[in-house]
Amino acid sequence: MSNRSLHLLTPDILLRAYAAGIFPMAESADATQLHWFDPPVRALIPLDDSFHVSKRLKRTLRQKPYTIKLNTAFGEVMHACAAPAPARDATWINHEIISLYTTLHWRGHAHSVEAWNGKDLVGGLYGVSLGGAFFGESMFSRKTDASKIALVYLVTLLRYCGFTLLDTQFQTEHLAQFGTFEVTRANYLHLLAGAIKQPAKLTLPTDPDWDHLAGTALQPVTQIS
Repeated sequence: MSNRSLHLLTPDILLRAYAAGIFPMAESADATQLHWFDPPVRALIPLDDSFHVSKRLKRTLRQKPYTIKLNTAFGEVMHACAAPAPARDATWINHEIISLYTTLHWRGHAHSVEAWNGKDLVGGLYGVSLGGAFFGESMFSRKTDASKIALVYLVTLLRYCGFTLLDTQFQTEHLAQFGTFEVTRANYLHLLAGAIKQPAKLTLPTDPDWDHLAGTALQPVTQIS
């Protein structure tokens, strides 16, 4: 993995970096510098029927334990992802990261998928969109399966909107259960170049039936129209 210090990073530079296959991270929440990362291997979540949802999670999805929303609490999601958690004592999300991605959100390039239990935000994720590519950045969970369910909804919404690439940057045990696979840098750049040319836009259908969208995650992608 290669990285170098960067200064005066702007939202426009950030988008150009994503288009070139690199992304920034801080060493800690208190860090005053960011670094570019260009890993030799990238992890992708499939957007076809190889996306895997376990039997247990399918049962949970059918119970509809949470209300899922898009882009209603982006700032809250970012701060929740940056907060310490039982399985995560430290974070790479510092103040500058929050500021930059919040600006991208205002511009329509950063999005949050949120899991709500009544009025309580209990899980979610955020990421960046560029053409038909979505770059997942971080997720959090305060209730059982909240972040996993948010991810299932993200995948089905990306399918619905015509996205072709879901980049998760690094492979983890948590993501591997969904069928996440790794590609070389060269293969990733080839896939990325095609994806960012797609005229996809992450929006909800008119009067969205989220439960129907979630159900499509349990079926082959060809059933989505």
